[in-house]
Amino acid sequence: MNELQAILEGFQSSQKNGEITFLATVVKTQGSTYRRPGAKMLMTDTGRTIGTISAGCLENDVFEHTQQRMSDGEPIVVTYDNTASEDILWGFGLGCNGTVQVLIERLEKESSPNAIAFMQECFDRKHSGIIATVFAFEGEVDVKLGSRLLLYPDGKTIADIKDPNLIQSLQVDTQAAFTNQKSSVKNYQLPLGSAEVFIEVIQPPTPLVIFGAGYDAIPVAQFAQALGWQVTVVDCRANEATRARFPIACDVILSRREIVDKQVFIDDYTVAVVMTHNYLDDLEILKMLLPSPARYIGVLGPKLRTERLLEDLGQQGIVYFPEQLKRLYSPVGMDIGADTPEEIAIAIIAEIQAVLTNRSGNFLRNRNRPIHQCYESSLNLLSTT
Repeated sequence: MNELQAILEGFQSSQKNGEITFLATVVKTQGSTYRRPGAKMLMTDTGRTIGTISAGCLENDVFEHTQQRMSDGEPIVVTYDNTASEDILWGFGLGCNGTVQVLIERLEKESSPNAIAFMQECFDRKHSGIIATVFAFEGEVDVKLGSRLLLYPDGKTIADIKDPNLIQSLQVDTQAAFTNQKSSVKNYQLPLGSAEVFIEVIQPPTPLVIFGAGYDAIPVAQFAQALGWQVTVVDCRANEATRARFPIACDVILSRREIVDKQVFIDDYTVAVVMTHNYLDDLEILKMLLPSPARYIGVLGPKLRTERLLEDLGQQGIVYFPEQLKRLYSPVGMDIGADTPEEIAIAIIAEIQAVLTNRSGNFLRNRNRPIHQCYESSLNLLSTT
């Protein structure tokens, strides 16, 4: 289970228990920080917390803000400047030379627009969504701290932002975020003031389909589930004993290679690993996967074996385009010297993570650019003519 999944479940539990619940979200960072915009922590009035917004240095102080400053239920933003040496005296020296801004809100089940319900819907319906949250403003801008615009995949928006100029810009920028699937921090210069907005991409858990149910597939499923991915295991031998072999949260499909394309759903969020150890099974599975919208296709085995699979498919008159073959990774996994099933599973999961985040998978010490995606504010100028 990933952090956001745990927070959503924690919120549901807090509502059943009648607890007062708060959500802290990192909305802006500058310089080097442990967590980036979008990091969240759920807190209840009983002291229970889920998630982290730092390396453990800020969490207690953020909780104290919920107890001391939020009796009226209004959102607040707290800034932690780790570039100032005085912070070390107060216990906030993180070893990171950066600034963190945290939005703290009291969660209300019936609020509108309801960000927590929106995130739950994105997870339940397995689609992306965009949340644009105002965390700072100046001048005569018709917004409140914590005002939002929510964007659905069909273009529908829900907002409690009144300023027409800000709404107009957010409709453009949230649609762009949905297209490129990148969160950002925007600074809008408006006719009567300015506003800073965190535009956050909410993505459902990554769906991983593992074709093959051998013992080497078990750690792949386990590591993927530890990341909160949604795991489906397809056993082309249709062995009933397979269900007991995999974690209970896995969806296990017992099939035959001739009909596997009718039993497995693949969309453009799906990542797939082929590890059946059966040549004919792999042939049919690749025939299905390569034309599909799957974003990653990993095939276990030597490169020559995969080349032979493609040659055999070619002899059947099947032609694949270069863009389709770019999504094919074989031999599957990162080059980390893996040998045991567990080591191989780590290599596979690491490679998929690198593909999902568009990274090379190199050593961080060789990286000359910032480790994390840059969320520095950009300036949007609105024409008033």
